[in-house]
Amino acid sequence: MQISDRYFARGREFLGVETPILCGGMTWISNAQLVSAVANAGGFGCLAGGNSPAAILEAEILKTRELTDRPFAVNLVTIAPAFEEQLEVVCKLRPQYVVFAGSFPNARQVEMMKELGAKVLCFASTLSIAQRMIRYGADALVLEGMEAGGHVGHVSLTVLLQQVLFEVPQVPVFVAGGIATGRMCAHMFLMGAAGVQLGTRFAVATESCAHARFKEKFRKANARDAVSTPQFDSRLPVVAVRALRNAGLEDFARLQLDLIAQLDAGTIHREAAQLEVERFWMGALRRAVQEGDIDKGSLMAGQSVGLVSREESVADILADLCSGIETEMQAVRARLLPEA
Repeated sequence: MQISDRYFARGREFLGVETPILCGGMTWISNAQLVSAVANAGGFGCLAGGNSPAAILEAEILKTRELTDRPFAVNLVTIAPAFEEQLEVVCKLRPQYVVFAGSFPNARQVEMMKELGAKVLCFASTLSIAQRMIRYGADALVLEGMEAGGHVGHVSLTVLLQQVLFEVPQVPVFVAGGIATGRMCAHMFLMGAAGVQLGTRFAVATESCAHARFKEKFRKANARDAVSTPQFDSRLPVVAVRALRNAGLEDFARLQLDLIAQLDAGTIHREAAQLEVERFWMGALRRAVQEGDIDKGSLMAGQSVGLVSREESVADILADLCSGIETEMQAVRARLLPEA
């Protein structure tokens, strides 16, 4: 028996998988092809709802079920324009696991998923939010530090571990943000995490549908190239997005300033302005992933992009992570118990 088996136990039981390593729900990337590959290799994939029309999400869920008989989650972005229609699809197809991302679900939305028999995972950026999600009925939490790619918060994973992971023993807690190596994963498990979630490394996997230019950009990037977008005006409370610096980021800054001017002039409502922001990101990300537009498209990447230097199969990624986890745990034991 390996040391890691002991630390994998809680995540294994909750997710029903061999390896409690999650592939995050990356819009336009975490599709049936990638999610099923992760599931078939023993990990846990999260199918991205993103801004997909309801019909496309339904087709992707059904396709994933054709490609694997193992557990996976459907990831829904609560601030996406298509969120309500996607909820209807989920109610129809009744997936085993649902992840609410982007922002926080209300009590009724969590209850709806529970009534379907699904296990619900919610993101939490503070201890109070974690406690609220648990009151709502969340079965597990995801802590994602600002080091992650895509929509992110403003607190690093190292702080969230202390604020939430150490204080919430009652439900499994999965951690994410800036994680790319088995050695780092080992210490997350040792600190009490039920599992770890990676996105950026899986984005360049062989089974990822991302365009070759998109993957090449990731492989050549440094950690400092993945920057978080600013918010210019409290009246337009955009969720920060971390992506590789390019002309697309400059376009987003100009979009915010234009929307703020429209708010000043009273020609647009706040809700409509926020929808314009989300439409920008969803469209820009699609162009980058599907068309290889690395200049104007959105290259959403976590700071762990600086640790990604090659394209590998999903199976090789998971094998490398598990090997690194066990090796590091053995090394920790040797340091703590040298006589053993």
